[in-house]
Amino acid sequence: MLARSGEKAPMDDAAVSVRDLVRRFGDFTAVDHLCFDIARGEVFGFLGPNGSGKTTTIRMLCGLLAPTEGLALVDGIDVGRRPERVRERIGYMSQLFSLYGDLTVHENMEFYGGVYGVRGRALHQRAAALIERLDLGPVREHLAATLSTGVRHRLALACALIHEPPILFLDEPTSGVDPLVRRGFFEVIGELSQRGVTTLITTHVMDEANHCNTLLLIYQGRRVAMGTPREIRDMVPGTLYEIRTPRPSAAAAALAGATGVIDASLFGTTVHVSVGSDVASPEQLIRAAMARAGLTLERLRPARPTLEHAFLHLTEPAARGETEP
Repeated sequence: MLARSGEKAPMDDAAVSVRDLVRRFGDFTAVDHLCFDIARGEVFGFLGPNGSGKTTTIRMLCGLLAPTEGLALVDGIDVGRRPERVRERIGYMSQLFSLYGDLTVHENMEFYGGVYGVRGRALHQRAAALIERLDLGPVREHLAATLSTGVRHRLALACALIHEPPILFLDEPTSGVDPLVRRGFFEVIGELSQRGVTTLITTHVMDEANHCNTLLLIYQGRRVAMGTPREIRDMVPGTLYEIRTPRPSAAAAALAGATGVIDASLFGTTVHVSVGSDVASPEQLIRAAMARAGLTLERLRPARPTLEHAFLHLTEPAARGETEP
C-alpha cells in the first residue's frame, strides 16, 4: 500500500506501520502525528506516563477507535478502512480486561474461543495448552470473580491468545501484580516472540521496558524518542554520579546551579548529578559545589543512566514544545 501524501512509506512486511497518526477529542489532541514501525516477532514497548496517549493509540490500532488523521496498518490491513478485519488478526488485553465473573476459568476461555470462531477439538487443545503454560490448572474450575489479581491477569492473557493471533496488544498488562507474576508474564511474551508473535506493550514502569526489543517514548501524545533500551539510555548526555548527603534536597539545588552540571535530581534518598562531557574533573566540580554550599558529602560514585534518567531528560524538550531530540 502506498503512503499518503508527504509520508514515509510503511516498512515492507511490518507487523504494524503507523504514519502521522492523530486522534482528537474536540479541541484536545490525544495522539499527535505518531510515526513508527514494528517488525514481526518484535516485543515493542510504548513507554510514557499516564495520560500520554498510549491507550488511545492502542485502541486505534485494535480498530476500537477511529483515527482522526493518518495511516495505521496492522498485519497489512488499514485500520481506518477495515477495523473488523484487524480485530480478527490480533489479541487484545486492556487495562480493564473483560472477564466474566460468573464463568469459570475454563468457561471464560471457551467463550472467547467461540467469539473468535475456535471450537471443538482445536479449542480444547489450545485451552489445555494455555492452562498448563500459564499455570491455571489449580483454578481451572474456579469462578473468575474469585481469582486473585495476578491469576486474573494470567487468565486475561490466555483469553487474548486462545485464537493464536499473530499480533498481541497488551495495555499495561502487569498493573497491580507482584514481581513474580510480572516476570512470568515476560517469560511468556519472550516465548511468543520466538514463535514469531509480535507484541506491543504499553507501560509507564521503567523496569518492564527493559524486556522490550524496541521502545517508543511518548509524551503528551507526541513521539519523544525511539530505539533499543540501551540506545535510549545512551541518549542521556554527560557523565552520571550518585551522591549521598544528609541534605539531599539542598544538594540537588546547589548542584543544579553549578557551571558544568547538566542536571541534578533527587532519586530516593540520593542525588543523581549529570556533568557535561567537556568538564575535565567532574568529581572535583561536585565536591567544590558541595563545599561552597556548606554541605557534607558522604558518598560520591559513578552511576549508570537508567531508562528513568533518559525519560526525564528526553521529555524536558517535549514539555517545552520542541521537536524530537
